[in-house]
Amino acid sequence: MSWALVTGACSGIGLEMARGLAGRGYSLVVVSNRAVELETAAHQIGTLHGATVHAIALDLAQPDAAPALYDKVKGLGVEIEVLVSNAGFLLFGEVADADPARVNALLQLHVTTPTLLAHYFGRDMRARRSGHLLIVSSASAWRDFPGVALYGSTKRYLRSFASALREEMRPWGVNVTCLAPGAVATGLYGRSTGAATRAAAMGLITDPAKVAKAGLRGMFRGKALVLPGAGARLMAAGMAITPRWLIHLLRMRTSYLSRP
Repeated sequence: MSWALVTGACSGIGLEMARGLAGRGYSLVVVSNRAVELETAAHQIGTLHGATVHAIALDLAQPDAAPALYDKVKGLGVEIEVLVSNAGFLLFGEVADADPARVNALLQLHVTTPTLLAHYFGRDMRARRSGHLLIVSSASAWRDFPGVALYGSTKRYLRSFASALREEMRPWGVNVTCLAPGAVATGLYGRSTGAATRAAAMGLITDPAKVAKAGLRGMFRGKALVLPGAGARLMAAGMAITPRWLIHLLRMRTSYLSRP
């Protein structure tokens, strides 16, 4: 029996990742801080695919979350063959105005916890000389923009971390893949507005099931980087070539950020 661990698994990309892995025959450990929704998702996945699914309700934004999760998984007596580090949230606004508690939670969730999970579970994979680590970054990691300084920089860290970790783990038979989606039709990028609906029809907002499918396919093929869909590729390419003067101009003209 092969086991996969998915964080942020009760909705969006994480839920679709869990469904996709169960469809491939994996047993699952799913993790989220939303206990009720997580139990519902675990039950549905287990019933639909006939899979064994363990739900662990845990706030991964806490400082001791990674070792606590590792200990809980070891307590189940399972070996994780696939680790999907997906949990995260968007924090929009200026750094000077941000709630320090939310900033700390974002840094823990996007930087500390996935890094330590890669350490604990990657160490076991290296010893077995097999395994997959899928780290979810973002197409926003290709350029720094005001208003998403915290979110974008942490996603850039994940992209860089996954790239370096890949080279460390490759000789040991462990694959590391970075998934960098653009706008995804989750609770953050829903389809409740006309603009969102049109963007979805054009492929600029991607369905989370398609993102998850592309991510898993790329991971099992051993790809280093997956930019799922035209929207993600366009977003990454556009950000990479956006000149700094244009970013400054947009910043000074936008109504979403403060000005002197």
